[in-house]
Amino acid sequence: MADDYDEAGGMEEDIGMGEEAGYDDAAAEAQEGEENIELLDHADGQAGQGGGPRQRITTRYMTKYEKARVLGTRALQISMNAPVMVELSGETDPLEIAMKELREKKVPFTIRRYLPDGSYEDWAISELVVPD
Repeated sequence: MADDYDEAGGMEEDIGMGEEAGYDDAAAEAQEGEENIELLDHADGQAGQGGGPRQRITTRYMTKYEKARVLGTRALQISMNAPVMVELSGETDPLEIAMKELREKKVPFTIRRYLPDGSYEDWAISELVVPD
């Protein structure tokens, strides 16, 4: 009890680290879904595929996390003057242009999905079903 008072005579505040540790856990869980995918340029993805079509394990539906990463990466490229793959009709916002490219499946990316055994599957954007 006597140790609870600081030199000025006031009560010491107990600053716990438990709250900050909770934020770290939440941030780690949020990034967990991002670690299992990788975006490749379309040419890189085609170079890695050899032979004919392979049997795929993962679903053909694009996840909301993949969609967010594709749109963000493509919008950044467009904002840095990358060539646009669709016909523009007055759009100037890079995110709107990226969304239009994704709707028309003209984004020049390949999504690499990593599997638990260390292998991976490459999916072209044109092969995936994009959520609305």
